[in-house]
Amino acid sequence: MTLKSGRRWNHNIHYHPRILRAVPAEVRDALDVGCGEGMLARALRRRVPKVTGIDLHAPSVEEAAGYDDDIDYVVGDFLTHRFEPGSFDVVTSVATLHHVDAETGLARLRELVRPGGVLAVVGLARGSLPYTARGMAASTLHRLVKGHWEHPSPTVWPPPETFTRMRELSEDLLPGSHYRRHVLLRYSLVWRKPTG
Repeated sequence: MTLKSGRRWNHNIHYHPRILRAVPAEVRDALDVGCGEGMLARALRRRVPKVTGIDLHAPSVEEAAGYDDDIDYVVGDFLTHRFEPGSFDVVTSVATLHHVDAETGLARLRELVRPGGVLAVVGLARGSLPYTARGMAASTLHRLVKGHWEHPSPTVWPPPETFTRMRELSEDLLPGSHYRRHVLLRYSLVWRKPTG
């Protein structure tokens, strides 16, 4: 489908502003996990001096690296890549956790954030039939108005975890995090790592 505005839009891009609002002022570095072709990483770079993007999908990372920017891109698995714990002021992830074991993935994302830093996630999960029906209706309306851009990265559907499970994991692994379910079949969570 042709985009109505000439700009890229899909469900994940729709929530990029939520991620960007979570980025504190004067951070030094950020990691975008599951960076795909780099759209969020480039938006982060406009606010953060040093940005690294990591993704397992080599063609998407190659596309991201083709842009004229100074972002470091890594083809690799964030679960096993040799990032040291506490390496980043900001760690972001959009539509990535449902590709891995959610508990393991969320624990690794938590580990990569420096004390005082922020983790910001937008993810997919399964909901009840009425919630899914409302989300699909809202999705159809958005697509009619905005068009739809299909990213080149692999997809997983349906997501293996439920919204309830993701909320429970965020409460257990990220005490004090702000979890929210969104109408376009996504959830977000924002967590600031304690300094003590």
